[in-house]
Amino acid sequence: MTHTLSIMEARKQLTSLPETLFHDGHFDVLEITRRGKPVLAVMPWELYEAVSETLEVMGDKELMAQLRQSIQEMDSGKLVSWQDAKQELGL
Repeated sequence: MTHTLSIMEARKQLTSLPETLFHDGHFDVLEITRRGKPVLAVMPWELYEAVSETLEVMGDKELMAQLRQSIQEMDSGKLVSWQDAKQELGL
């Protein structure tokens, strides 16, 4: 869920923003506006890290190709049992 605050309101509420952005087990994003137009997005650090990691993975063409291939193999029923995987990995 996205909340919107003007830059002046955000300045007044800066110390309480962490509580504003995390409630009911969910992270929210805060849209900061200046003269009614969005200029900043504020989010909890955990959400930032998750978004950053996702973008990094999506930007890696080789990794994305491997992921797509794995999904296709899974969808076609080409699966490896846990026992076989452990044995193959020497666990």
